Amino acid sequence: MGMERWKGMVAGIVVALCVSLAWHGGLWAAEKPEPASGVKAETAGTYRIGKGDVLEIHVWKEPVLSRETFVRMDGMISLPLLDDLQAAGRTPMEVKKDIQKRLSEFLETPEVTVILKEAKSQRFYVIGEVAKPGEYELTTDITVLQAFAMAGGFTEWADKDKVMILRREGGQEKRIPVSYKDIVKGKNPEQNVSILAGDTIVVP
Repeated sequence: MGMERWKGMVAGIVVALCVSLAWHGGLWAAEKPEPASGVKAETAGTYRIGKGDVLEIHVWKEPVLSRETFVRMDGMISLPLLDDLQAAGRTPMEVKKDIQKRLSEFLETPEVTVILKEAKSQRFYVIGEVAKPGEYELTTDITVLQAFAMAGGFTEWADKDKVMILRREGGQEKRIPVSYKDIVKGKNPEQNVSILAGDTIVVP
C-alpha cells in the first residue's frame, strides 16, 4: 500500500511539472510578439537603405527602445541609448547587427529586428499602356519583366516591341530599348535588364 501511494505521488509530480512547462512555454511564446509587417532584415537582401526611408526597429522585451524611425537627410537615425546611427548606404541586416552590437553594452544578448516599412528613397516609375501606371517601391532586385508584372501587365493597345527605359547616369539621360516579345521568345534575354532606382519605364 505504501508503494502504491508513493507511485501515485510521483505520477502527480510529473503531471504538475508537465503542466507547468506547457504553461510557461505558452507564456514565453505570448511574450515574444511578432513585429509588424514589412521587409525584414533577413529578407531585404541587398537593398541599400536611403535617405527618407522609414524603418521599424524592434528590440524584444524593450518597448522603450523599439520604434519607427525616419532616415534623416544626413543618412542617420536616432535611437535611445545609441544616439545617432548610420543607416543610409547600408542593408537592413547591417543596421541590425550594428544595433545589436552597440546595445550589448547595455543589454545581455539583445534581439533586434529591422523592418523596412517604406522604401521612399528607392522608387521607379512605369508610365503609358500598362494596367497600373505609377510609382513603385524598389525593395529588392527586379528585372523589367517583373516591373511589367507589378504594373499589372500591358493594355491591349501597348506596343510591346518599343518599350523604353529612361535612366539617369552621370547627369545625363540614357535610353534603353526593350522588346518584350524578344525577351519572352528568348531572342534577346539581355534586354531583361535590372531596374534601378529612378528608372522610368515608358510603354507606348
